[in-house]
Amino acid sequence: MQTSFTDVQLEQPDIQAANNILRTCVHCGFCTATCPTYLLTGDERDGPRGRIYLIKDMLENDTASADAVTHIDRCLSCLGCMTTCPSGVDYMHLVDHARSHIETKFKRPLADRFWRGLIAGILPHRGRFRLAMRLGRLARPFVSLLPGKLRAMVLLLPSASGKIPTRETVGKTNEATGERLKRVALLAGCVQQDLAPRINAATISLLTRHGCAVVIPSGVGCCGALTHHMGRDDDSLQSVRANVHAWWREMDGQGLDAIVVNASGCGTMVKDYGHILRNDPQWADKARHVSALACDISEIAQTLALDISSPGSGLVVAYHSACSLRHGQKIDGGPQQLLAKAGFEIREPAASHLCCGSAGVYNILQPEFATQLGDRKAASLNKLGADMVATGNVGCMMQLAGRLDAPVLHSVELLNWATGGERPEMIRQDK
Repeated sequence: MQTSFTDVQLEQPDIQAANNILRTCVHCGFCTATCPTYLLTGDERDGPRGRIYLIKDMLENDTASADAVTHIDRCLSCLGCMTTCPSGVDYMHLVDHARSHIETKFKRPLADRFWRGLIAGILPHRGRFRLAMRLGRLARPFVSLLPGKLRAMVLLLPSASGKIPTRETVGKTNEATGERLKRVALLAGCVQQDLAPRINAATISLLTRHGCAVVIPSGVGCCGALTHHMGRDDDSLQSVRANVHAWWREMDGQGLDAIVVNASGCGTMVKDYGHILRNDPQWADKARHVSALACDISEIAQTLALDISSPGSGLVVAYHSACSLRHGQKIDGGPQQLLAKAGFEIREPAASHLCCGSAGVYNILQPEFATQLGDRKAASLNKLGADMVATGNVGCMMQLAGRLDAPVLHSVELLNWATGGERPEMIRQDK
């Protein structure tokens, strides 16, 4: 693709990087076949190729039109286009740059600014989110009366009326059972700790029983992805630097063999810290080291000699491949192999590469598109007739839970159970 940035513009590192990405695109259009929003609308501007043209025009002219913003906002950042692109276009970093550009060059309507500010002010902050959960439970009986985005937020919260989970213990090491083989840090996450605390419990149980000491360092909070994908760089960078500092302190103390992430959306973000802080001389080297240590729970599980003491007894598991794991981290096949070795029969749906519509806060900001994608994904999973659905991302779990005929669990819950850990409560109730 030809570009026409001025020499002055190209002096900016981000514009220079965007220029290089844009020039990689050859207009082939292969990406449109794997873009969920293009498949919904058929509009070229709702596909990666069309968005690349919009971004090019926006950056070259240093503007941001309402039309361009509409179609860029509709992008899920599922990154399916990067998996299918024969030219290796780095769409992820290009659209991230576009979103940051929009935040500085485009004044959104008041309602849009309000909702984005509300999301950024609540979801990454655990105390505020816990309060929001309590208010959401009170509002659930009146959900049909709520405006669209607020309704979407309330519906994503668990409907159970039990107690809000207790806070994770930070700064304390969960010692390995038997000989310590590794010392790892676990990213506890922000919303996941309260939406599905059983995921971290299963992760710690699995790792400690297989020789890993697991610490949740103090000072680590939201990975920054929620605000990063809204173009709110100041908020995102604050989270990124705080996490890098906390993990570096932990490495400098007793050392770390890995930083384990069990929410694949967060994992994609942490693995990108080195790129995000590449131009920051104070943080660049530390961020690169943190990114190099980051791994998905399925990756570290593959390095351990898992003791399959309670095999899955042929239970059928429909596996949903989270986009952030499959396209963002290029991990596809490993989780399924682990579950198969654990004795589960694995089935995958048609068009397994397409997004379920969760995509961070996309299902709040773009509820109509997210609903269509969620319904389609759930229908394909339900056709498999499985006993349960497994995935590697809490966002996908929340998006699909109310649409599925079978319970949805995190893959680590099943691996923990199959290796002698606690039987997942959902399976106990269902079977």
